[in-house]
Amino acid sequence: MGLQGMINDMLEKADYDLSDKLNGEAKKLTPQSRNAANWPAIARLISAAENHPEVYAKLSDDIHKKAAANKAPVLGITGTGGSGKSSMVDELIRRFLLDQPDKTIGVISVDPSKRKTGGALLGDRIRMNSIRGERVYMRSLATRQSNLALSKHVQEAVDILKASGFDLVVLETSGIGQSDTEILDHSDVSLYIMTPEFGAATQLEKIDMLDFADVVAVNKFDKRGAQDAVRDVKKQYKRNHQLWDTDDEKLPVVGTIASQFNDPGTNNLYVRLMETIKAKTGVDFHSQFAGHDEMSEKVWIIPPARTRYLSEISENNRRYDAQVKKQADVADQLYGLHSAIITFGGPDLLQLADGSISGLADGGATASANQPISKSANPLTDLINKFNEVKKDLDPHIWATIQGWDAEVKRYTDPFFVFKVRDKEIKIPTHTESLSHLQIPKIALPKYRSWGDKVRWAMQENTPGFFPYTAGIYPFKRTGEDPARMFAGEGGPERTNKRFHYVSKGLPAKRLSTAFDSVTLYGHDPGRRPDIYGKVGNSGVSICCLDDAKKLYSGFDLADPMTSVSMTINGPAPMLLGFFMNAAVDQACEKYITANKLEKDVEKVLKAKFDDKGIARPKYQGALPEGNNGLGLLLLGITGDEVLPVGVYNKLKAETIAQVRGTVQADILKEDQAQNTCIFSTEFALRLMGDVQEHFIANNIRNFYSVSISGYHIAEAGANPISQLAFTLANGFTYVEYYLSRGMDINKFGPNLSFFFSNGIDPEYAVIGRVARRLWAKALKEKYGADERSQMLKYHIQTSGRSLHAQEIDFNDIRTTLQALYAIYDNCNSLHTNAYDEAITTPTEESVRRAMAIQLIINKELGLAKNENPLQGSFIIEELTDLVEAAVLTEFDRITERGGVLGAMETMYQRSRIQEESLYYETMKHTGEFPIIGVNTFLSSKGSPTVLPKEVIRATEEEEGPDPPHAGEPASSARRAERCRPEEVASGGGEE
Repeated sequence: MGLQGMINDMLEKADYDLSDKLNGEAKKLTPQSRNAANWPAIARLISAAENHPEVYAKLSDDIHKKAAANKAPVLGITGTGGSGKSSMVDELIRRFLLDQPDKTIGVISVDPSKRKTGGALLGDRIRMNSIRGERVYMRSLATRQSNLALSKHVQEAVDILKASGFDLVVLETSGIGQSDTEILDHSDVSLYIMTPEFGAATQLEKIDMLDFADVVAVNKFDKRGAQDAVRDVKKQYKRNHQLWDTDDEKLPVVGTIASQFNDPGTNNLYVRLMETIKAKTGVDFHSQFAGHDEMSEKVWIIPPARTRYLSEISENNRRYDAQVKKQADVADQLYGLHSAIITFGGPDLLQLADGSISGLADGGATASANQPISKSANPLTDLINKFNEVKKDLDPHIWATIQGWDAEVKRYTDPFFVFKVRDKEIKIPTHTESLSHLQIPKIALPKYRSWGDKVRWAMQENTPGFFPYTAGIYPFKRTGEDPARMFAGEGGPERTNKRFHYVSKGLPAKRLSTAFDSVTLYGHDPGRRPDIYGKVGNSGVSICCLDDAKKLYSGFDLADPMTSVSMTINGPAPMLLGFFMNAAVDQACEKYITANKLEKDVEKVLKAKFDDKGIARPKYQGALPEGNNGLGLLLLGITGDEVLPVGVYNKLKAETIAQVRGTVQADILKEDQAQNTCIFSTEFALRLMGDVQEHFIANNIRNFYSVSISGYHIAEAGANPISQLAFTLANGFTYVEYYLSRGMDINKFGPNLSFFFSNGIDPEYAVIGRVARRLWAKALKEKYGADERSQMLKYHIQTSGRSLHAQEIDFNDIRTTLQALYAIYDNCNSLHTNAYDEAITTPTEESVRRAMAIQLIINKELGLAKNENPLQGSFIIEELTDLVEAAVLTEFDRITERGGVLGAMETMYQRSRIQEESLYYETMKHTGEFPIIGVNTFLSSKGSPTVLPKEVIRATEEEEGPDPPHAGEPASSARRAERCRPEEVASGGGEE
């Protein structure tokens, strides 16, 4: 049927008119009908006025009388298209609700109908967040005629709202031109919203609303020239209203930034409107809202002087590459001279550690290798002089690399790689033995002879664990901890806890990755609201409180260095992070309580809190799964600080949050660009991220990543691998710039940053980790001066969900295997392999087992995977690495042209690019130009139809919610009360 087919089918089934069948709705219009329970009657009446005026006419006299009896003022808001009217309406509503806790507001928004199709995009709600709740009623209308800013039924809609008893009615027009003033016919007070971009000051003469508007807002005050624009508008307002002697500060012209949280200009505008409403209508809302004299001023996340940061990184990295080429050329020249000197029987200048040269054929002259030898007829002397002269152009560190090459090779060819950590000698075996009894090197080094090749390799590749970390960030992979980190989440915390124990059974390292349901992702509590109930616990686990987190991770020691927990959460990331950290702290408290036999103290607190009040104690639902020893469940319903002394609790808390390992995604930039689970403004969410990172630094939380900068969702939305990598790294550098602007030390926050990529089958995916590590390391070292730990880019990778197809689902495992091979060969830090049936349902235990087996077989059985740098030395890999790195730097320059990442987001550059690339892929797939086996080519005899799942994994009714709430108690609060008591959420927090 396809998306369009489903839309058409839904509209067809809903395409019948009810507005001509009125049944006493007009009688419900009373001062009390503004209650949300009567909103359907209001909606039906407005629809009748629009669609069936003959039916509405029979009721209109009564409605007009009721409307006339209500003295509620009508605030008319109009302005040019794109001036931010809807955002401003939302901000004014928010302030009104805060200022007037017992007042209600009705909103009528009008959008233009298109002349060609007759349709209208009623898009005002997209910009409004404050209209939720029972004190705001909103209705969108289409003009249903061209070249007009209002519907001809606006007055009826306004009368219906006034008859319903609303305290304030807001009427918003569609975008208008320069001369439309019809809003004045329907409003008591008018607000005209414009932008600073009106052109020459003479254009203001053409704007009729400057003659009639009671208040003027020059919105988007952060635009260039905004202050000059306000000056010109005030001059025009003076001329139009003959207010020559009025002080400019008293003119009703205000500069605003509606898109900015708590904008001072918008605060002043609201105060002006309240004063004007009182002056013109006599209605006094007794506003307590305080305005200030300060003007709107853009609060910059990235300081304006730093908007070129991406191009600066491009220039830095290109400069580094040019330096590599130059140094390699010098090294090659030296190698040629050195070879000639050796050929003529001269000394081996490479091996002379002190640089002395003696016993030459001219009579035994002795000199330093850094000083010229006197002119001689001996050609060997000339070669040595030339060598010394050229060597001055070589960086001393590069010369040391050339001199130490053989010693470095020996380190990796000896049986053990030996190094020291805190005066302790560590020995790591450098080879593994195959079944044929061959010694397979873990790290294979090139057999280059040319010094230029060695220099180029050392500066652009190097061995794993050494700058620029192209092959990996650690010298050797950890033994006993495979990169497997399987994503899981479904139903309630107990069901997902069972899946966690299933996927980690038998593995020494417990690497858990948590998927949350959409209710949690959007920061809602479980409830019986229609838009929530069906989503609770589906396609992710439902977590709404601390007790849920305790159950979710029960049986896993969260402070154990072999346990690592990843949480894919963005909007409410700080809240879920708090749940996790408190769960870990309470586990530490539980171990202390058990060790010191203090269970009786726990029982006493639980009895007082629950038993004595007749409240059932919170408990883990069902039997504990195999492997769950119950750790984390002793303190359900309470927290450790309610049992232990303050000093003991604080000590346990500080130790625990410094030990826990894991990641919280918290990447708000990619949410805005691709995935959309935003519950706060981007600016506010970034501030929260900064607050969390500062908390990490202050509390020495070094093992937990405060953000996982995600390209996965960018790729899943349709971006190609280069755009995924470029946008993700650009977002990462944006966080770096923002944290630096807050005064944080890059060496304190750098190690808390991690990345998350998708792996498809495109050739560029074979080098996505190599390019990311190399590009990041060069920038962090050369541009930001960061230390080695900050230079190391750590990343998790997941095989592409977009590459899973509902046709021939058995083939999906083949694609996933190839993608996992890319990732493991590229030395990823952790890996999730998708289950083959995820194209049609949440994976079953059987499909998850197969998905786990894919990467375990590669890691445990595939012989070449015993080597840890198998991609190095491949001509095509080196070529792809250079091509992708150059393409990413070019994309950085494009983003810079648009004002950096945040500036580009304002014009939806990233989102548009993602959509274009997605359309290109889908078109190629549809036409067959991009062959997909079993989908558009090599079909089965039955045509490879979509496979219907044997079972669809869904949350049970018990997991979605308890019995209906008690009388008078909202469903959502009853659901949450069953899951968690308010007292449970105690102080604490931190990360790995």
